[in-house]
Amino acid sequence: MTTTSHSQRLLRSLVDAARTRVEFMRKASTFALVGVLNTAVDFGVFMAGYKLLHLALIPANLLSWIVAVSGSYVLNSMITFAAESGRQLTLRAYVSFVASGVAGLIGNTATLWLASFFVPVVIAKVIAIGASFVLNFSLSHFVVFRKRTPGAGGQGIDKAALP
Repeated sequence: MTTTSHSQRLLRSLVDAARTRVEFMRKASTFALVGVLNTAVDFGVFMAGYKLLHLALIPANLLSWIVAVSGSYVLNSMITFAAESGRQLTLRAYVSFVASGVAGLIGNTATLWLASFFVPVVIAKVIAIGASFVLNFSLSHFVVFRKRTPGAGGQGIDKAALP
């Protein structure tokens, strides 16, 4: 083995690592922007349901959450995780995305509750939003939209299931 080939492999490895990091950060940024948009949708649908349709607080909140999480699934499938989803919307992925959203809600609430014992509630809410972002993005990246290899019938095979 020559020093040149070793140097070339090292350089290639560094470039690949940098590309992977940039792609990960692009996805996290896009996921965050989709989240901001869907927060506005959540708020708008909630206010419309509560003020215009005179829905009770909980039904208005559930309606707005369902509309926002559905919009988030579509946007993340088409933009953030387009390569992983093939820009295909499936019931299985939607159910997984909704479940990850519920997990994010639980994580957000638990973090808010716990942090509120140590810091003011406003700060606790900011911490909880950060925690739920990390949880939601991680579940979307590693579970809902994980990379798949082409399989029979175009369904794809979970790479984690391969030997």
